[in-house]
Amino acid sequence: MNTIGIRAKPGGVTFAVLDAQDRRIANVETIKLPKALLTPDALKYIRNNILDIIREYEISRAGLRVTESTAQTLSVSRIEIEGVIQEAFASSSLNSYYCGQISTIASRVGIARADFKPYVDGTKIFDGVENWNELRSEEREAVFAALGAVNA
Repeated sequence: MNTIGIRAKPGGVTFAVLDAQDRRIANVETIKLPKALLTPDALKYIRNNILDIIREYEISRAGLRVTESTAQTLSVSRIEIEGVIQEAFASSSLNSYYCGQISTIASRVGIARADFKPYVDGTKIFDGVENWNELRSEEREAVFAALGAVNA
């Protein structure tokens, strides 16, 4: 069974594909939005790419890291991208999916909420994933979302 974890940001989406049986990361990539696209076309671009990835890797479960409700500055672009990803999940062949903030993802992965940020910023190494220290922060969040999707 393959799972996917996604972390959106303005201008793109980082995703991690996890082979849940082997607990091995199959792929981590970033989809960058072409700057020439207007918002509707950019959202369509993200949606189509997510659906293609779900088909290509035969993803059965997914997780999406969503914006914290207490965020000091909300990014409308990121929230729009997260909404389109949720719609893509709902209209795909996924068996199940979840959308979660830090506390939800930490609970699903089995780590303390207080440990989430130190793992993501690299001050603490997560032993459950090889080469953790080689991943960027958005990639680490996507991996955590994929790990949490195992039990979605």
